[in-house]
Amino acid sequence: MSKYFLFTPGPVNVASNVRMAICKEDICHREIDFDNLLQSVENKLLALFEIKRSNDYRAVVITGSGTAANESVLSSVVGDQNILIISNGEFGERLFKISKVHNKNTFHLQLPWGDPLDLEAIETYLKKHKISVVAMVHHETSSGMLNPLEKIGALCKLNGSILIVDCVSSAGAEVIDMEKCHIAFCSSSSSKAIGSYSGLSFVIGKQGEFEKLKNLPIKTVYLNLYNFYTFIKNTSQTPNTPAVSLFFALEQALINILEEGVSNRHANIKAKADTLRQGMLDLGMTFLIDQEEMSSVLTTVNIPTHIELDTFRQRLRERSIIIYEGKGCFKNKVFQVGNIGEISLSDIHFFLKILKECLGTFPQNEKRRCNFTNHYDSMTTPIKNGSLLSVANT
Repeated sequence: MSKYFLFTPGPVNVASNVRMAICKEDICHREIDFDNLLQSVENKLLALFEIKRSNDYRAVVITGSGTAANESVLSSVVGDQNILIISNGEFGERLFKISKVHNKNTFHLQLPWGDPLDLEAIETYLKKHKISVVAMVHHETSSGMLNPLEKIGALCKLNGSILIVDCVSSAGAEVIDMEKCHIAFCSSSSSKAIGSYSGLSFVIGKQGEFEKLKNLPIKTVYLNLYNFYTFIKNTSQTPNTPAVSLFFALEQALINILEEGVSNRHANIKAKADTLRQGMLDLGMTFLIDQEEMSSVLTTVNIPTHIELDTFRQRLRERSIIIYEGKGCFKNKVFQVGNIGEISLSDIHFFLKILKECLGTFPQNEKRRCNFTNHYDSMTTPIKNGSLLSVANT
């Protein structure tokens, strides 16, 4: 089978030693072998986040995608309190959809996709409403925007709210200082910038915050976050049968990052992004958002008006290159190019060469055929007792 170059924000091409790790010996998940493996993974996750006072934090690992970790947090930490979801893209809106299933007092501050978070609007909202929990996405993959953790964390601290953050597509690529940013819980996954296979996710949180979950109502069985915490704390186990082979792969991916050095990994990913972006600019491409607002993980590129996206993606695929298409209101307007996983600088130069060739196959008078969807209107609506209400009624 020929190799595909996965220029995507996940899944990614994995290192050869990660591919080998998934084929390690069979072990029983209720024996000391798995106890030791889980403890190794937890310690390395804390090291990835450069958590200095490791005794204050724990990491639980869940067999499930990053959405499983998000649902575990959102269904477990709110209780009957008010939670505000801040969104400016698809994955922020996914947090809202999850939360409103589990929490009747879910509020939504919805900003247009691809717009920076409005700090003044967030501060005003927190002052006006009694919000105990705030949830947001760090890297909003639908646009490629990196949202400001430290500034939102400061607003939450001032308001007395706890902050939970979806770091699914930023962990391993961006600095995430949980203490400095006043983050109570953050979630992420084994794939994407960490460079392992899909299928595992994790939640890192302060031990004190985990302990508070004991007295909150149980809203889900499999994803009950306090249950995962008590199992790893008391027995170095998971409450349900884990995907053991994926734990071996995740452990190896984390070893790779720590041997490279966390800050070196961040710098290398950023250097690849810079090379990729400059190469596309040199080809006359333009980007959806300003470069200073972008993450180091991927670049969202405007589709030239004479190019039909499906044909374009197929021509790249025929040359073993896989890219993302736009989602939601960006569908048929942009494509996305990732630079994480086992993508080297030579691979990026190969991509730019093939990109130039593919762009040249579209005559300038060839018109793409697509329907555009407008940005969602900005809105602020709470969910209460299962129905939409105006802010004035809450």
